[in-house]
Amino acid sequence: MRSQKIEKLLPSVQKPARYTGGEPGSVVKDKQKVSVRFAFCFPDMYEIGMSHIGMKILYGLLNSLEGVWCERCFAPDIDMQEQMRAQDIPLFALESGDALGEFDFIGFTMQYELSYTNVLQYEMCYTNMLAMLSLAHIPLRSAQREGLKNIVIVGGPCVCNPEPIADFVDIICLGEGEELLPEIMAVYEECKKNGASRFEFLRRAAALEGAYIPSFYHVIYHEDGTVKEVKPLYDFVPATVKKRVVADLDSAYFPKTFVVPFVQAVHDRATAEVFRGCIRGCRFCQAGYIYRPIREKSPEVVRSQAKSLCDSTGYEELSLCSLSTSDYSAIETLLPALIDDCRDKKINLSLPSLRVDNFSDSLAEKLATVRRSGLTFAPEAGTQRLRDAINKNVTEEELMRTCRMAFEGGWSLVKLYFMMGLPTETEEDVAGISELACKAVDLFYAIPDRPKGRAVSIHVSCASFIPKPFTPFQWEAANDAATLERKKEVLLGANRSKKVVISYNNSSDTLIEAVLAKGSRRLSSVIEKAFENGCHFDSWEEYFDFEGWTKAFEACGEDPSFYAHRKIPFDEVLPWDHLDYGIRKEHLIKENQKAHAGQTSPHCRQQCAACGADKLSGGVCHARSKA
Repeated sequence: MRSQKIEKLLPSVQKPARYTGGEPGSVVKDKQKVSVRFAFCFPDMYEIGMSHIGMKILYGLLNSLEGVWCERCFAPDIDMQEQMRAQDIPLFALESGDALGEFDFIGFTMQYELSYTNVLQYEMCYTNMLAMLSLAHIPLRSAQREGLKNIVIVGGPCVCNPEPIADFVDIICLGEGEELLPEIMAVYEECKKNGASRFEFLRRAAALEGAYIPSFYHVIYHEDGTVKEVKPLYDFVPATVKKRVVADLDSAYFPKTFVVPFVQAVHDRATAEVFRGCIRGCRFCQAGYIYRPIREKSPEVVRSQAKSLCDSTGYEELSLCSLSTSDYSAIETLLPALIDDCRDKKINLSLPSLRVDNFSDSLAEKLATVRRSGLTFAPEAGTQRLRDAINKNVTEEELMRTCRMAFEGGWSLVKLYFMMGLPTETEEDVAGISELACKAVDLFYAIPDRPKGRAVSIHVSCASFIPKPFTPFQWEAANDAATLERKKEVLLGANRSKKVVISYNNSSDTLIEAVLAKGSRRLSSVIEKAFENGCHFDSWEEYFDFEGWTKAFEACGEDPSFYAHRKIPFDEVLPWDHLDYGIRKEHLIKENQKAHAGQTSPHCRQQCAACGADKLSGGVCHARSKA
């Protein structure tokens, strides 16, 4: 009956294929023959969620377990939400059409885009998580949910500080889930079989490395709103929860096929992971720190997995996934083999996240044989002084050399990514962004062997800096809206070329993202009030409601500037200090101090920084072994 009601809604909504399921590669099991049902929820629209490799890996992993059936669920667009509420249809999973309330686990992944082609940050999807729970008729707060069902479990890089959503979640997975999730499923199966209580299951889950149970901890505050202490409520929970790390990526689970969407995804392609972590140590980059230690897959495994995906899905594009693809130590071995495979099958090969300082003539020549779209690089700052402060370790000479190679190799479109509002930034640094882009345009027309018959186009994307946990800049303040607007005027005023196209993000959503990134549990009430005020799809400009958020802060007596615009002293207890992502705080403090002194640090293959991350994976660190 429910399926019939859903089908009747589809003709009246946009892109109904978002809600039908049945795509090639989707997994359907007999629900009478499984003991655990897991609803894997992505707190954004279908096209966004179907692009993320993390969801694809864990969907395949959970369905590889005999007693578990994992189904997918995405945030319905506004038109579908209105229809569902009007017809009293609870939110449902795609594979079975069953309401989420019938599931044992309601899992959310809070991801962010690593390739810069999409700047959505999933702290901004916290209200979407509440909207999905509400649509599913599931109580929002963990304290309101009873019995051994509807366990809300959350993971992903954007919950390395999960405190703002702690009151809504039962389990938070710190780090990587390939080993942790099967262990949680096994504990749950046993508890369900024995009729254990919700508390007993959570007690047993808390013993698993990487499983953080927020309700088992109490936060004590100073009168000024800063955190005094995060205290375990029970003797059986650890004072500090360590993230989970998969030491050997070659033997880690990776799917042989992906679900192929009916609606075109943002990244509609096969994706092969080459390594995790980053050798660089850019001081603003959360992903570069929380994914440590560096672990690589062998070229043979990457090639085999890529071949399986392309064969099983029929995709005509293959992308290599990492934080810095050209830093993969075996790139010169892997790339020719993949190029041969792709050329034979007429598949386009994409390498996002390339580094300016190791983009070689050889790499450009190899890439030119399989693709002729734009190249993307991230100088991050417009002047050498500021690039040194953020430890980017890229010079203007290297950028111009790379652009020359690209132009001479036949490219006429280059995308450059920068940040605005970085610590120690001046207006001269901001103007340097436009000046650097204009120099790239001048270079193009100075090259005799440039692409004939085509005009150069330099696309500059400038994101506002947000201080993030577990980085050297976690103590820094974000720029306020007035400062950012003034810097945007400087940025546009310094652009002297029509061949340079500049884009940047909204100052208002920058404030909310900064608050949610570094906030404490006191923000749970703010997020809930914002949701009640109608806030949803906050990462989408057309839906973002700054007034709704402002009213939520006022109603809850919280000042957003306290979280976003306040520089934090090194000795203050941070809301996430009881969570261990492997990076020593002393290392982060030292890197912060070097930033303000304008000093750089060598990357991990030049000199081990002794950051401490390798202790979480038995000493495994491929960056150190390749040094």
